[in-house]
Amino acid sequence: MSHRARKRFGQNFLHDTQIINQIVQVINPKPGEHLVEIGPGLGAITFPLLKATGSLDVIELDRDLIAPLNERSKTIGTLRIYNEDALQFKFDTLADTKTLRVVGNLPYNISTPLLFHLLTYADVISDMYFMLQNEVVDRLAAQPGTRDYGRLSVMMQYYCAVTKLFMIEPTAFKPIPKVDSALVHLAPYKELPVSVINPDTLGRLVKQAFAQRRKTLRNNLRDIMPVSLIEAASIDPGLRAENLSLEDFAKLADQLEKFEQSSKRSGTSELLGNL
Repeated sequence: MSHRARKRFGQNFLHDTQIINQIVQVINPKPGEHLVEIGPGLGAITFPLLKATGSLDVIELDRDLIAPLNERSKTIGTLRIYNEDALQFKFDTLADTKTLRVVGNLPYNISTPLLFHLLTYADVISDMYFMLQNEVVDRLAAQPGTRDYGRLSVMMQYYCAVTKLFMIEPTAFKPIPKVDSALVHLAPYKELPVSVINPDTLGRLVKQAFAQRRKTLRNNLRDIMPVSLIEAASIDPGLRAENLSLEDFAKLADQLEKFEQSSKRSGTSELLGNL
């Protein structure tokens, strides 16, 4: 397939046969599994996956790639192509009696928002294999107290087991990117590692806590919760978010959820009393 990579789509096409074989071997696709590929591009891993499973769903935004992918797939298996933006795609519409296995070479320019989008469909996904910028993979797997630890680390590790698999050199792609890549495996938990009252509150709290990395919890959280609530979770308000574990964030989230629910009830009572 001949196609000029387009910068606006963040296209860097995988072409290294050894790396392609290694990725497919790690994914280990089986007949009957429901695989979904984001950004098939020129089909480097698309066609090996299709050959192994017999059918495959792919999401491709570049309409110029649709016809070549369709044509080449005819003698291999059933390829269903969705010419849509993965950032807006409703992955639960593909879920049937089987959970989804999602794979892809994700564009660097949308990888983080796309990962957060996929987290909202974690209940219909069994696992995910992605080629990402190595820096992003390091952030996904980072531990508290490290430079790479942040919002992405906390939220991904709340929903998924994260495993960095192997590095991929820039020369494995055309055009050659200016950064190293890595393959990562994300496996959504059937039973979450920590319990929280409201996951949405956890997400909001973590985002606010990391709003300005060099500031303390006292300063970053001042607009959503008083210092007394941070202390009630047995956490030092003078700490930075990067020093907190997932368990610590869960404690803070539950304190915030209880506080907000109590505030709502109090507001309702006051309103009713004034009627």
